[in-house]
Amino acid sequence: MSFIQSEMIKVTALTSGKNVPSSRFRVRQFIQPLSSLGIQVSEYPLWLRKYTPRSFAPLRHLGDVCKTFARLPGVLASRFNDITWLERELVPGRSALERLAGRRQLFDVDDAIWLNSDSSFSEEIARRSAGVIAGNQFLAEHYQSLAARVWVVPTSIDTNSWKPLPGRRENESWVIGWIGTSSTLPYLYSVEEPLADFLAQNPASKLHVICDRKPSFKKIPAASWRFAPWSAESELRQVQEMDVGLMPLPDTEWARGKCAFKMILYMAVGAPVIVSPIGTNNDVLQEAEVGLPAATDNDWFEALELLFRDRQRASTLGQAGRKLVEDSYSVNKNASLLARIFEEVASL
Repeated sequence: MSFIQSEMIKVTALTSGKNVPSSRFRVRQFIQPLSSLGIQVSEYPLWLRKYTPRSFAPLRHLGDVCKTFARLPGVLASRFNDITWLERELVPGRSALERLAGRRQLFDVDDAIWLNSDSSFSEEIARRSAGVIAGNQFLAEHYQSLAARVWVVPTSIDTNSWKPLPGRRENESWVIGWIGTSSTLPYLYSVEEPLADFLAQNPASKLHVICDRKPSFKKIPAASWRFAPWSAESELRQVQEMDVGLMPLPDTEWARGKCAFKMILYMAVGAPVIVSPIGTNNDVLQEAEVGLPAATDNDWFEALELLFRDRQRASTLGQAGRKLVEDSYSVNKNASLLARIFEEVASL
């Protein structure tokens, strides 16, 4: 199929926010590559914080009203373009403004959002859409009975920017890394005990946490870890300094909806990974030897020991991870897949 268009396909992307990971990595980083494939994307991010902690009901309702009004410029703009690209639902946990947005809607989902509340909002949006773009097969299977079309487009990374740091140092601490939002800190806490044991026995190692909130460890002493507040400007360099990346997950339906994105970030910079073999994490582990699975505390400890002692094995796994990201999880690879989806929907 040719991507040469007689005129550009115009897409309005209604995203969750400036710094929301799904907005940045599932939509924004594709805007420039898509323009060279005949797809013009105009993004309207929500300028209010989309997902907020549960609060007193009247305050929550007031917040939803404010978010609804904040969405109106993007919703109006979408009515004048060919396709409306919905990055999740427009207002948390409900189907509201979607019916007022432009035709030929595409519903982009990278989490099992139907588990957060009554799933009817998610199902209603899917049924009304021209199709669903799912971040993994687990999500796709949920929507296949609801939507006319479902495609799997993995959460991807710009490998031109996200790449290994040249000239890695050999005489500094061996860095165990984790990056995530504060909502996912409980996953890191779940492996605190094996981390504490490993760090105590290997003082040349250090845990590095990148997050929007400083964690509160109960067993890891302050001297064994450091915290870097997340920022879009520093996240790449922070991840590049990792010698191994961690992605623990619980064995739940919500976790199976995860798209292994932390794992992919680590792999992109050439770091081997240690991950819970849950959902897409396990799928990626099956694609290539990029790291080690860990299901128990003992697994986590032994995986850290192995990679710490055998630097050649760690390097080999990291190189394989980088290659897998380039081949299957890169913007360069998946921009053409998105372009074909937009072409198909524009012809309806």
